[in-house]
Amino acid sequence: MIEFFKEPNINWMGKAKYFFTLSGILLLIGWSAILLKGGIKYGIDFRGGTNVDVRFAQPPNIDQLRSALRAQGLGNSEIQSISDIANSNSSEVLIFVAGQGDQALDEGKAKVLSALNATYGVSNSNKPDFNSVTPTVLANFLTQRDPLSLGVNGADKYTQLAKDLLAYRDKVKNGVVTSLDELSSVSGATPPAVAAVKDTFSLAPFAIRNVEIVGPKVGAELRNQAIRVTLYALAGMLVYIAFRFEWVYGAAAVIAVFHDVLITLGLFKIFGFEISLTVIAALLTLVGYSMNDTIVIFDRIRENSRLLRKEPFADVVNKSINQTLSRTILTSGLTFLTVLVLFLMGGQVLRAFAFALVVGIVIGTYSSFGIAAPLVVAWNRWRGQSAVVGSGTAAAGTKPRGNEGGQPRLAPAGRR
Repeated sequence: MIEFFKEPNINWMGKAKYFFTLSGILLLIGWSAILLKGGIKYGIDFRGGTNVDVRFAQPPNIDQLRSALRAQGLGNSEIQSISDIANSNSSEVLIFVAGQGDQALDEGKAKVLSALNATYGVSNSNKPDFNSVTPTVLANFLTQRDPLSLGVNGADKYTQLAKDLLAYRDKVKNGVVTSLDELSSVSGATPPAVAAVKDTFSLAPFAIRNVEIVGPKVGAELRNQAIRVTLYALAGMLVYIAFRFEWVYGAAAVIAVFHDVLITLGLFKIFGFEISLTVIAALLTLVGYSMNDTIVIFDRIRENSRLLRKEPFADVVNKSINQTLSRTILTSGLTFLTVLVLFLMGGQVLRAFAFALVVGIVIGTYSSFGIAAPLVVAWNRWRGQSAVVGSGTAAAGTKPRGNEGGQPRLAPAGRR
């Protein structure tokens, strides 16, 4: 087994007050931001509304776009630029319009399109927009026009040509063709076919790539279900750890997981990320990851408690954390590098999901030795079960019943 440290001897429990202080500061900052800035920011999955993904040929003027939406009665709409590390000058935006009913949702989509058309003069053209045409419509047009003179047997060839033209638009030009002359580079697009497309279609300087519509009732139900799922997961883990170890270990592990989730939510607010269904999936992954790391440490504590009966419980915990330190660095470090790459290079759609994992791995690993373990030690000190080395008595001067070494009794695996 690879080891980063050769027999480390770090007094983790001696630094417990610093861990608690750090966690308190992070919780205070994050939840102050949540309480003072309008609460947690939910995505369309939970709020309900219309989310329109629009890509432009050139980076849009956000102020101009916002004014156009205001003119359509959508002054409360949210506009978010989609950018990545390689290109901060984004040509793609997400426009979110809140809705309070199916009719309002449909109206929101129509008003966004009207605002875009009015802003970029598309409404002045009577020709259909090539950047928004579907494969079926384009294939039917080519079949009827028959620019290749294929006759009645040309339907299949025109269907394939339509797919190739739109594949060029969507995959090569990212959904926005700026000149129809570019289509001549597509395989099978002969000059007569390109000329027919140019005569019939126009080009808008934008394309609506995706539209998501979620009703507010469905959003509320999803939000409630997400909360219940998270609480059920925590309750199940509490029962499992209480059965495998002792109830105080289960309580400490669940408190540590609550700590992880609350800090992550606070950081989401600070950095402006929305809570969506994919983020809930990331938070549940964080819960499992943090719990797994905590169980590894608790299991080592149980083993060492049998071997080091006369040592103080805090020393046993320190030794257990030090013994699992290399394993923690290997597993957490490699996983962190993976999700960090996903956060940096995965694009805007995965950005919030990857951010939850990046933060969760760091906070979850830290809470295993900085929150869960110190809580167990603090509980045993409060109960007067911390032994003095070699004395066989508890720190409070009384001998713990049934445990001469002063160690807290740990249930063997599988039973209490």
